[in-house]
Amino acid sequence: MTPLRYLAAVALTIAATCSAFAADPVFPPGARVGMVPLVGLVKAKSFVGFETEDQGVKVLVTDLPAEAYGEVANAFKANPTGTGGVKPETIETAAGLAYYTVESAKENAKEGAANVRRYSMILPGPTFSGYVAVQVPENASKIYTDDAVRQMFATAVIRNEVPVDEQLSLMPFNMGELSNFKNIRTLAPGAALILADGDEKTGFEAAPFMIIGIIGSTAASPDDRGRFAQQIATTIPGVRDGRITMSEPVRIDGQPGYETRIDATSGKDNTPVTIVQWLRFGGQSSLRIIGSSPRDVWAKAFPRFRAVRDGIQPR
Repeated sequence: MTPLRYLAAVALTIAATCSAFAADPVFPPGARVGMVPLVGLVKAKSFVGFETEDQGVKVLVTDLPAEAYGEVANAFKANPTGTGGVKPETIETAAGLAYYTVESAKENAKEGAANVRRYSMILPGPTFSGYVAVQVPENASKIYTDDAVRQMFATAVIRNEVPVDEQLSLMPFNMGELSNFKNIRTLAPGAALILADGDEKTGFEAAPFMIIGIIGSTAASPDDRGRFAQQIATTIPGVRDGRITMSEPVRIDGQPGYETRIDATSGKDNTPVTIVQWLRFGGQSSLRIIGSSPRDVWAKAFPRFRAVRDGIQPR
């Protein structure tokens, strides 16, 4: 083989190898939707998705409720020409048929704001709907074209579960105890975590589950902690006919906290539940731990809740 042919063969081998690696979908940390990002896109630092180094091009990846895909599909079928000049399109992905739109807009919708191109795609998942939103400023539109974004959309894939260690690594605290909960999932990567014996199909409320996260507020003073704890307890989602049965100060890992208990009904089957909320107060934020259990298994669930609570440590 001549040197020229040898070099050509090596070049082809390298190109093929690089192409194979480039074709591997990438999942942003904590996300169940992944894709092959376009050249120049790296994992985003402040949100779940991808972005360019200058943060001009953004690709947001998230989950939506399972029914969202069907609602969008029905809306697209009912009005295939779209509205406001935005025509819906379809594209085949490994997850199934996806729907997407493309439109031009002004960033922040202000006078004199930069022109941007916006893309939105929804695709089906087993227990959720995957959603991808892309924003491309005008000065990057010659590289990140409509066709390029469409090609990226076509590479979208879904994973049913995110590895537990990956999810826990995103949280602003360490989890030393998981109390044998069957399903562990981030509700919002890096913000809130759910531990449950049920799942999205059966509904979480029919079995014990916990929600753990940091809230960006705290009591104004030690004397205000009781009022703050009871007020925030009324914001627990999915709870109906709630009645506070106990609310008192506690120490959690040596820090001031508050324990509040509630009897209520929850879920589509109106399951009678008992709920405990623990708040561990910090300087500017609070750790919020919620445990919910059907009332008839509360005695077994509560020690599991407490073990998880006592295993949480700051990073």
